[in-house]
Order: sequence, then structure tokens, then C-alpha cells
Amino acid sequence: MPFLSIRRWTQLLIGLFLYGVSLAMMIRAGLGVSPWDVLSQGASLQSGIPFGWMTNIIGALVLLLWIPLRQKPGVGTVLNVLLVGPSAEVGLVLISEPDQLWARVLLFTGGLVLLAVASGLYIGARLGPGPRDGLMTGVHFRYGLPIWLVRTTIEATVLGIGWILGGTVGLGTVAFALLIGPLINFLLPLLRVPERPDAGTTTTEPLAFKPAP
Repeated sequence: MPFLSIRRWTQLLIGLFLYGVSLAMMIRAGLGVSPWDVLSQGASLQSGIPFGWMTNIIGALVLLLWIPLRQKPGVGTVLNVLLVGPSAEVGLVLISEPDQLWARVLLFTGGLVLLAVASGLYIGARLGPGPRDGLMTGVHFRYGLPIWLVRTTIEATVLGIGWILGGTVGLGTVAFALLIGPLINFLLPLLRVPERPDAGTTTTEPLAFKPAP
């Protein structure tokens, strides 16, 4: 149905834009960000490249790791790499850093919830997973490792590298690690575009987690 196609594209674009804005909110809160954003922050500080563009660069580099894992990107994957960084830069320009702690906590909380909503929107559009999501599931499928082990190992690695480079690690980083999974797990079924009964399998569908042996 044309409606479903329009909805999928609309969800994808809005979700990717809001994802970048949510990153900017958490950065301005100054309480810590996600492991991947710690890496982007640290690399940005060391290279002088703006955070948003560094997010794009890291996303593109992660996408190259899909090749040996035999992952196939969808249009949503490519747009994720291209759009999240610029939207984060827009958010950083528009959002100022609060002085009061309560305002920082409120800004971080809003950013975390918005990121979960944005993730549900763009993943629920079923037009391709983001580079980092695809890396995680690709390693899982390729080597049969438990998904929790793959995710923990990858995020611990990028967090350590980002911290060494000077990225911000704080209570917000811990809160992100504990809460983002349950939030997305709750929102994704609500935001996922339904499949047509006669729809066939497509390579742009998000990869489902398979039980590891």
C-alpha cells in the first residue's frame, strides 16, 4: 500500500533527525553519553573534527566492518550514516548547556527518552539497521556468540577507547546502558510499521536476533 511506503519513509527521516537531536541533548547535559558517543567525543577532541561529522565518519568506518560479516545495508543504513551527524550538529547549535544540576538531569532524561523514541521510529520503518546495530547482529550471526556478549564487548571496547581519547564518561553513561534497552524494547512494537500479509522477505528488514548455540 502507498500509505505504508510513505509512513516508512516519514518515520525513517523523522527518527534519524530526532536521533541526532537526542545525542545533542545528552551531550549538553554534561552527565555522560552512550559508549559510541564517548568515542565520537574523544575522537572529535583529538582531531578537531566537529562531533556530528565525527559521528558520520565512525558510522562509515563501522559500515566497512560489515563486509567480512556479509551484512547487506539498506537505504536506512546509508541514511543513518549521512543524517545523524548533521542533525546532532543542529541540536548542538540550538541547545545550550544548563547551569543547574536539576536542569542537566532533566535535559539528559529528555534526550534519553527521545533517543528511544527515535530508535523505535527509524528501526520500526524496516528500511535497514544502523551501522552499529548491524555490526552487533553481524558478529552474532557470523560467529554464533551470544548477543549480550557481543554487545557488551563492543560497547566496552569503544567506551574504553573513547575515554582514553577524552570523551565524557559519567552517571549518564551508566543510566544509558541500563535504560536504553528496556525503553526501545517497549517502544519498538508500538512504532513498527506493520508488514503486508503478502509481503516477501527483503534485505532491508532489520535483522532479528537468533538464539546463539
